[in-house]
Amino acid sequence: MHARKSQHHPKETSRQLQRRLYLAAKRNGQRHFHALYDRIFRPDILWRAWQEVQANGGAAGVDGVSIEGIESQGVESFLQTLATDLKAKRYRPQPVLRVYIPKPDGRQRPLGIPTVRDRVVQQACRMVVEPLFEADFLPCSFGFRPKRSAGQAVQQIKEALVRGWWVVDVDIQGFFDTIDHDRLRSLVKRCISDRRVVKLMGQWLKVGVLEDGQWHPTTLGTPQGGVISPLLANIYLHELDQRWTDHHFSVGRLIRYADDMVVVCRSKIKAEQAFHIIGHLLESLHLTLHPMKTRMVDMGKEGFDFLGFHFHKSKSRKTGKIVPYIWPGQQAMKYIRSRIRHRTDRSGQRIPLAEVIAHLNPLIRGWRTYFRMGNATKKLQDLDRYVRQRLWSAARLRKGLKGCLDRGSFDHWMRQCGVEYFYLSGICGQEP
Repeated sequence: MHARKSQHHPKETSRQLQRRLYLAAKRNGQRHFHALYDRIFRPDILWRAWQEVQANGGAAGVDGVSIEGIESQGVESFLQTLATDLKAKRYRPQPVLRVYIPKPDGRQRPLGIPTVRDRVVQQACRMVVEPLFEADFLPCSFGFRPKRSAGQAVQQIKEALVRGWWVVDVDIQGFFDTIDHDRLRSLVKRCISDRRVVKLMGQWLKVGVLEDGQWHPTTLGTPQGGVISPLLANIYLHELDQRWTDHHFSVGRLIRYADDMVVVCRSKIKAEQAFHIIGHLLESLHLTLHPMKTRMVDMGKEGFDFLGFHFHKSKSRKTGKIVPYIWPGQQAMKYIRSRIRHRTDRSGQRIPLAEVIAHLNPLIRGWRTYFRMGNATKKLQDLDRYVRQRLWSAARLRKGLKGCLDRGSFDHWMRQCGVEYFYLSGICGQEP
């Protein structure tokens, strides 16, 4: 494999393949693709897959081999061996390492970490098969799709709420843990007839997880954290999108981001219909609504949270009309405050403040970019005051600064250090 040669234009040649596959699927929605496996281990595909995995970073899997370890041993030889194993059909995925990460509400979310080797193969497979399904995916789906984002989903909901007064806030109980493998394979086979690719996906589903040194089989679900999992989730829920669009579009507007979705309706009667229809559609997919989290929301009385934003309808100060507003939700505010508190904690007094600020600025920048589309002025200004308070306390505890800073000199010091702000004048709308 000429990895060094392919690295000069891996994106262009792989994207050409993706465009051809997408257009072929778009021209004939009933076509079955049968010659895909050999393209997964093409040099340009594997090299670009490696670059994607490398850029995303992440920890090592059960084999303990990290991205840095592969780089030190040689990426070209790693990809060459991987291509040889795939071509000879010797490739076998290893169990997924199960870890738990904290959620904003304080609970723990299970996360699966495949080995770097498996992540590269999954990424390569995704690059080849995703265009075939993208040609059929519908506009109501936004999660983990090319050229689509959470921000676009949020904007679509806000537009729908101009006339919508009732919302069905849908939560699927244990979605990633309860996906039916047989049903998922049948949905994949509607588009892909290459048995080698279908078998490869089946191996990832059945590989099992390693938790506390014990292997556990997986008979349902896909591992959260797997590179291929978001695509498989979209394939699984596309049937719901299709049925809703074909038969129930008049009931309300469906907006879905992965397994999170809402239906915006104009009346309570329509919302009740949507509630029962969504439940029936999920039941046909062997999924169930979460009994406590799925609810109907009267936008004239309350709001709801979705993708970190809180949606509410209030009277506009300018026009006097009832219009939708969005701003960061309580859980999102609580989470970002905990991140700021962690990065400015007094236990790290020996860390230079310049280093603290260097780690804090990207957090501020990313959060500001995501939430600035809403009416978040007050929330962002509150966070700026919180950051200032935390840095003021941190500065006064540092050797050489204690007792030497007044408010004016502190503001000057912050400007010199290049502390970024959550609120930048003119980029955020006003809350009602």
